[in-house]
Amino acid sequence: MAKERKYDFCTHCRDERPYTLREKIVKKEIKGKIFDFKIQVAVCDECGEEMDIPGLLDFNMKAIDEQYRYAEGLISIEDINRIMAIYNIGKAPLSMALGFGEITITRYLSGQIPSKEYSDVIKKVLYRPDYMIKLLNENADKIGKTAYKKAIKAAEQIKEMFCMSDKMLLTISYIFEQMQEVTPLALQKILYFIQGIYMVMFDKPLYKEDCMAWVHGPVYEDVYNLFKDFKFNPIEDDRFAIFKNRFEELDDNEKMVIDLVVNTFGKYSGKVLENITHNENPWKDMRNDYEPLQPSREIISKEEIKKYFSNVANSYGIDSEEKLNKYIQSYL
Repeated sequence: MAKERKYDFCTHCRDERPYTLREKIVKKEIKGKIFDFKIQVAVCDECGEEMDIPGLLDFNMKAIDEQYRYAEGLISIEDINRIMAIYNIGKAPLSMALGFGEITITRYLSGQIPSKEYSDVIKKVLYRPDYMIKLLNENADKIGKTAYKKAIKAAEQIKEMFCMSDKMLLTISYIFEQMQEVTPLALQKILYFIQGIYMVMFDKPLYKEDCMAWVHGPVYEDVYNLFKDFKFNPIEDDRFAIFKNRFEELDDNEKMVIDLVVNTFGKYSGKVLENITHNENPWKDMRNDYEPLQPSREIISKEEIKKYFSNVANSYGIDSEEKLNKYIQSYL
């Protein structure tokens, strides 16, 4: 079916004309610095001149705002809204909790751009519930009893959720960044493959957590508890905005291994990855004395995982996507 052409009034042609939206780079000076911003322009299909389309100016103003905030590392309006949802707190109480003026957050939500100093405080609250708890307790008398109780309860619940090691949290953050969507089942298996391959390549575990030989393959229990409500659905929840950008703390070697696994094993569903692990010795050996559907809390030792993936490295190689894909294909 042919795509419907869009029409509007062209001031150059002095008549209704079809137009095409095109990307354009514009330079703007903000606070003494020159920035290149991508915007959309409507170009008349007849005369080639730009047209003034209703709503396009507002769209471009929003795009410039988002690009400027990203370029300068400033908190976005979307993330401020996430903070209020995550911590169950309103605009004025959040302002007071952060040590700002009462209407500061209201101004930021209306489009005012925060300073780098204030933005960093807000971003830290988004990523670290322990810091939010500290600020709430320091400013409890300014916030109000009801708002304080609601916010501190939400913050403490979130803090309890994230009881894993920093490396595990950072790894999950980077997986979320690299994959458009991931289910809890797929996440578990990807974490397992990352650990095995990283141990072989760098002779140490990436994260300290042990995994268990559960019915559906290797499972990291704390990760399971964190995401179990999503069942077989992709993980999507405002509370997990706290993972955003944490991956920047990973080093190049850690990111390289995660990229290898995401770009190979990450192409398959959780069920396919489960079937692969069911054919691998670390899981099979720990399930020898169990019925297929019998629960187990047997730990798959890091030593056994490393030993197995050392054999994979010897047989197929693990230092490139091509080699890992050959290993995967041997089980499909």
